[in-house]
Amino acid sequence: MKKNLLITLAFLATSSLYAQNYEKTQNGVKTQTRGMEIEVQFYTPSIVRIVKYPEPTVLNKQSLSVVKQPEAVKYQSSVEGDVVCLSTEYIQVALNTVTGKVSFADKQKNPLFTEREYSTQFTPAKDADKESFIVRQAFLLDKEEAIYGLGQQQNGKLSQRGEKIFLRNSNTRVCIPFFQSVKGYGVFWDNYSPTTFWDKAEETSFESTGDCTDYYFLYGGNGDGVIAQMRELTGHSPMLPLWAYGFLQSRERYKSQKEVVAVVEKYRALQVPLDGIIQDWQYWGGDNQWNAMEFLNPKYTNPKTMVDRVHQLNAHIMISTWASFGPDTKPYKELKAKKMLLDFDTWPPGAGVKVYDTFDPAARDIYWKYMNKNIFALGMDSWWLDSSEPDHVNVKDKDFDENTYLGSLRSVYNAFPLEHVRGVYENQREVTSAKRVLILTRSAFAGQQRYGANTWSGDLVSTWESLSKSVPAGLNFSLNGIPYWNADIGGFFTDPKYPQGVKDKTYHELYVRWFQFGTFTPMMRSHGTHSYREIYQFGERGDDWAFDVQEKFINLRYALLPYLYSTANNVSTQSASFMRALFMDFAADKKTHNINNEYMFGQSFLVAPVLEPMYVTRANTWCGEVDTEDFSTIKTREVYLPNGTKWIDFWTGDTFNGGQTINKEAPIDIIPLYVKAGTILPWGPKVQYATEKKWDNLEIRVYPGADGEFTLYEDENDNYNYEKGIYSTITFKWNDKSKELIIDDRKGEFPGMLRKRTFNIVLVDNAHGTSVISGKITKAVVYKGKSVIVTL
Repeated sequence: MKKNLLITLAFLATSSLYAQNYEKTQNGVKTQTRGMEIEVQFYTPSIVRIVKYPEPTVLNKQSLSVVKQPEAVKYQSSVEGDVVCLSTEYIQVALNTVTGKVSFADKQKNPLFTEREYSTQFTPAKDADKESFIVRQAFLLDKEEAIYGLGQQQNGKLSQRGEKIFLRNSNTRVCIPFFQSVKGYGVFWDNYSPTTFWDKAEETSFESTGDCTDYYFLYGGNGDGVIAQMRELTGHSPMLPLWAYGFLQSRERYKSQKEVVAVVEKYRALQVPLDGIIQDWQYWGGDNQWNAMEFLNPKYTNPKTMVDRVHQLNAHIMISTWASFGPDTKPYKELKAKKMLLDFDTWPPGAGVKVYDTFDPAARDIYWKYMNKNIFALGMDSWWLDSSEPDHVNVKDKDFDENTYLGSLRSVYNAFPLEHVRGVYENQREVTSAKRVLILTRSAFAGQQRYGANTWSGDLVSTWESLSKSVPAGLNFSLNGIPYWNADIGGFFTDPKYPQGVKDKTYHELYVRWFQFGTFTPMMRSHGTHSYREIYQFGERGDDWAFDVQEKFINLRYALLPYLYSTANNVSTQSASFMRALFMDFAADKKTHNINNEYMFGQSFLVAPVLEPMYVTRANTWCGEVDTEDFSTIKTREVYLPNGTKWIDFWTGDTFNGGQTINKEAPIDIIPLYVKAGTILPWGPKVQYATEKKWDNLEIRVYPGADGEFTLYEDENDNYNYEKGIYSTITFKWNDKSKELIIDDRKGEFPGMLRKRTFNIVLVDNAHGTSVISGKITKAVVYKGKSVIVTL
């Protein structure tokens, strides 16, 4: 008895010295140490939130990005010295109750990520009239560990190691304090103020204005898994309408309703496919009427007639609105009376234009009220929310002291675009479910994928450097969990080296290479200023290669619509991505970890854009500068084919082993394009617009060399009935050994669904003579919704 008592007393004495100051909470644990409160909160078995704040702060934070509510997560806890260990079925979290350090490991205890010891800092600071802090947290990464994300940066890099980036949204720079690692985890720093990210040899850190350090650790195991966790945390992406995956034409700017209609009519006359025409700014009139959300420009005498005519031509129309208003507009006057305008300089400078307080739900409703009454009611199809950072000129530090509905502008600045698109999305959803929300916008923040928004890269200059940087910029943007992105094809500002714009043949080469890249982005949209970009501005069919190349790739885009739309369903239901950095599919191949000029488009295509001039040069002569074309020698582009699969050249059918670099011939009408072995590719009909023909006679192209699977998704194309389960899927499975294609039973149904159709099966390889224009049909199969096995 005495011995047992001594053991008990010894245990109590020892336990009082270790991990003594923590308590279990509903979702994890919390402790106090070094003058701060620390909370570990499980949201799922794979997502954990770490919050630290100075004592005696009472924290009452509502996240703008996070929509996930914490689940009742089962976890095991143990104590090892000063460290509390919490283990779920996927991860282990270790909290040192003395130093405050938090670290993370997988379930096999392999280290994943850790804070640096004693690196949480709270430096007192003023945020407008409020006492606040500069908050900072440092972490340690493995020396060779690649990380991705941080929004859209124009630094030309894929991995963001070694970078110091001031994260404040601006034109061409989307700033999101999130990164994911090639080790299969992600970190979201949930702070909306301008933030400094700094990765250096001794540490990696975030530094912001705020009341706490607040970040989420997300474990997914791989790139797709991390994105899935980020979508689970911040919201899933809805389906966009089918027509959004077609070709969209824009210009800065169409100056009358007659011009808008004439462009669509010209495309139809040329029989060049088109699904969208975009009206840029100043349809409202002068700067004092800036963004009036009314057609006050006298050259738009009957906008309803314009919209109706575009629809009669089987096209759709998108229109530009801004996050600011001129002083003579009705929205300005109402918002000013209710103190819902922010007082800092915006575009156009000197015009008295003011940005509205997008953080105020009542202000968002006022914004929509005018948009709905004066524009949506005309039958408008979609929105271009320009200058959504917002546009901020003559920037002064006092601007950030402006008071918004949620506090200082400084404290919420980077979330401005998130709340702006939110107002449009939520209000349109309340008005109708018959038309899907489609928003094109210039900026973004974490969680924006849940609002039907596509972010474009901003006002880039038309240079080869801009094109080259666009590839890693788009990939990193997608790696934040936001799937819809594009760039202005050809660049927005025409570079001075092209003084004649589309008349300069050197610009033609840049434009068509950008056009090829644009074919393999989520939205294919031509836009720019200084020179018009419609296909017919580049010449005529058969006489001018720039016309012919564009037409070829527009037709290719439309042939890929069944693939694109099915991928869009995977984006919505399986947290997939369109633009995929190579490490996402080939993480075991370390050569892929920092390749910034190739990517996967969906699960099947490896895209290697041509990012430098090959065929047109400019020389100074006695009569001035002269552009010279030389197509006599076909140039090549190096392409790395990742290890772990075979690859089929899309254009020739030739097969290559992975794990090698090849030189692919790249004539002006070819972008190096490879298809992963095992791919099953649905090939759509030749059309003038997305819904012109039913998919009742699809080619199904099978790329042999591995087993494969593809699910064809179909629905009503432009409403939200799919959210009620009104859609259908057909799964195709390829057995490479037996050369059998299994077409499963159709699942689901929707009004107008094809009950009987023909699938024309094509086996793609060099031996079968398959080309991109028309595959050699191996077998035609009549499909009535029941399983069919096809032997090839």
